[in-house]
Amino acid sequence: MFALSSAKIVTMIQLEMMQSLGNAFPPRRTPVPSPGPDGQDQMGFFTDTSLCIGCKACEVACKQWNQLPSDGFKFTGNSYDNTEALSATTWRHVAFQEQIGETSSRWLMMSDVCKHCVDAPCVQSCPTGALIYNEFGNVYVQDDICNGCGYCVSACPFGVIGRSSEDGHAHKCTLCYDRQKGGMTPACAKACPTASIQFGPVDNLREHARERVENLRAQGNESAYLYGADSVGDYGTLNSFFLLEDHPNRYNLPEAPPQPLKTQNKRYAVSLLTGLALTALAGVFLAKGAADAA
Repeated sequence: MFALSSAKIVTMIQLEMMQSLGNAFPPRRTPVPSPGPDGQDQMGFFTDTSLCIGCKACEVACKQWNQLPSDGFKFTGNSYDNTEALSATTWRHVAFQEQIGETSSRWLMMSDVCKHCVDAPCVQSCPTGALIYNEFGNVYVQDDICNGCGYCVSACPFGVIGRSSEDGHAHKCTLCYDRQKGGMTPACAKACPTASIQFGPVDNLREHARERVENLRAQGNESAYLYGADSVGDYGTLNSFFLLEDHPNRYNLPEAPPQPLKTQNKRYAVSLLTGLALTALAGVFLAKGAADAA
């Protein structure tokens, strides 16, 4: 009787392993449209921090157009900032970084936003397919498909995505998808008074951004450089990239953003082999126990 039960247990374990085998392999990835349907260019943002004056017009325009609630009117204590960080209700955030030295001081200001990564971990980690690349090459959250699991929140190395306390779903910048479909410029870029936020085909923006860096360096600003226009370490390019004047960490950006799914195939293989080894080991012990009982 015991031998029969042991055999059944081994069979059940093996059957469960076979049924779960499909989950041991990476999910299918959604490629970035390049170009999109009918030759549509990938669209994105170039944010030139050397032109940002910290007016927060982009924040206000974003909230007004997308009908996002305010974050209150209390200062956080972190300079002139009441929004503090990107969240489910703040899709544009102007960061104020004060650098006070013994002989001189300066402000570093940057309007932060979703990076619309070409190789976005949030898209790859979403189990329901709620995060996709739309026809403009932008990372877009389909709210009606999101189940609120939060995997995308932890996968994003930039801390962009937030989960709403109201509906439990993930929310972030849509790059004004509705405005783009209507042939309009995103609200933040439209409202920016200094052209710090520039919108257009990503290839054109990158070309313009490189020229901008050359001009700044020719004027003596040797610290100007681009972040995300080219691959950031092993991470890949960003369709919303920046011109910075100091180390990325000064702007709350990672120097080398991790790509959590880069070694995913290897980790899946190790997990699969470990599971098979444990199953085989369990079968040996159960078979030995059955033989001893007999």
